[in-house]
Amino acid sequence: MPHRTLIAIPIFNEERYVESVLDEVRRYADEILVVDDGSTDETPTLLRRREDIHLVTHAENRGYGKSIADAFCFAQRHGYDWLVTMDCDEQHEPSYIPRFIEAAYSGGADVISGTRYPAGHVADPSVPSDRREINRVITERLNSLFRLGITDAFCGFKAYRVSSLKCVRITVPGYAMPMQWWVQVWRAGLRVEELAVRLIYKDPTRHFGGHLDDPAVRLDHYLAVLSAELRNPAILPSSGVSFLPCR
Repeated sequence: MPHRTLIAIPIFNEERYVESVLDEVRRYADEILVVDDGSTDETPTLLRRREDIHLVTHAENRGYGKSIADAFCFAQRHGYDWLVTMDCDEQHEPSYIPRFIEAAYSGGADVISGTRYPAGHVADPSVPSDRREINRVITERLNSLFRLGITDAFCGFKAYRVSSLKCVRITVPGYAMPMQWWVQVWRAGLRVEELAVRLIYKDPTRHFGGHLDDPAVRLDHYLAVLSAELRNPAILPSSGVSFLPCR
């Protein structure tokens, strides 16, 4: 039986990029899932015109983490072998999709995690300094806690072995979702490999929204979510799901 791979793209107000990105992704993938996170621009209209995608729509904006959690559920429910996630702002190049797929099916990892900083978080004038510094701080904290050996904690360009997703439950809806994700990866004993991707910042002025636009507040929020997840028990009483190692 051939392997089945799904490309999942969370979208919020991407009318500028959505059509060109989806057309380019189509060159490398047969099955594409778009999670429209309550877009209020022309994105929903553009998506409804397409017949070559699976579409999950949020009635209102629920956050990046919720979009990724929905992609996880879709991939598990429909029996895919691997799930590749990427953004829709032209900062993730679809031409890397075959590299993720090759790494996924040729190795023993459960997660292929993109890294924009394989040589470390060196200064780059195209990257807002606060984003690079927060990424550096969080990456170092995660490596110190879990010995993950990663170089980029926040890259959303990833490939996931779908069978391993039964070991995680994403409940953090916003941009702090990776804090929960990495704790659960460590708890479940999932195997992580990194794949270098090109560092692209199309729009350094993009914001996180509300108080998270303040870098100090954003870092404190990430650390608080990380601490909260570390305090969570290994078994969630509400679901009965055990976070014992999958392997």
